[in-house]
Amino acid sequence: MLVTAESCTGGGIAAACTDMPGSSDWFDRGYVTYSNRAKIEMLGVDPALIEEHGAVSEAVARAMARGAQERSSVQVALAVTGVAGPAGGTPAKPVGTVWFAWAVGDRLVAECGRFEGDRSAVRAAAVRHALAALLPWVRP
Repeated sequence: MLVTAESCTGGGIAAACTDMPGSSDWFDRGYVTYSNRAKIEMLGVDPALIEEHGAVSEAVARAMARGAQERSSVQVALAVTGVAGPAGGTPAKPVGTVWFAWAVGDRLVAECGRFEGDRSAVRAAAVRHALAALLPWVRP
């Protein structure tokens, strides 16, 4: 079973999953934790991580994935947090910066992506990347 924890994609990953026939066999739930407060309350992200690293960071993506996995009691979690734009970017984290984390059992991997385009393009690219990168983890 899969759980998603999404920020910048706003539920797009969960929507892509549930668009597939038979997804009820492998999709458990999705958390849309757009605000920092939601990340803290719904996923148990430590506020100190957000304060120290920012919401768009490896540390927060990892905490989101683990929090979703623990709260849903499923094997596989996917988390995403990023800057979709058009505003909100900084020199260190420009628009298009997206952190991903995938938790499968005890394994946890995170990766940063940079995507070009407007808000819609960044979000769509993040959804595609998140799911494509998950496939090798869950295919037999």
